[in-house]
Amino acid sequence: MLQVTCAIIEHDEKILICQRSAAMKLPLKWEFPGGKIETGESKEDCLRREIKEELNIDIVIERALTVVEHHYPGFSLRLYPFVCRLTAGELKVTEHVQAKWVEIPQLPEYDWAEADLPIVQEYCLHRLFR
Repeated sequence: MLQVTCAIIEHDEKILICQRSAAMKLPLKWEFPGGKIETGESKEDCLRREIKEELNIDIVIERALTVVEHHYPGFSLRLYPFVCRLTAGELKVTEHVQAKWVEIPQLPEYDWAEADLPIVQEYCLHRLFR
């Protein structure tokens, strides 16, 4: 099972979401950015590294959300979501088709990768009752 982290990055009351390329698994689906945990790497270090590599920005990790296990045809993953805050850097997309800042109420409107859907729901509910 793949061990993957993802970041729900908050900035100015918006969240950063990324669209997968047509050449990737789950083509053109939207997701929270992140990546695979390398051997000996903590989840938090993985997330900071992946966000810097893929988006050229720095984050501070605020808190963890519920871990998601999802089984796609041909592979399974355990996804570790973290709510984060943007601290520095100029957004530069290197692996996705696009990345954009969206308002929280708009999150459910996107065509999400299935593993990210429970994270969208949990995050939106948390924000609603905050």
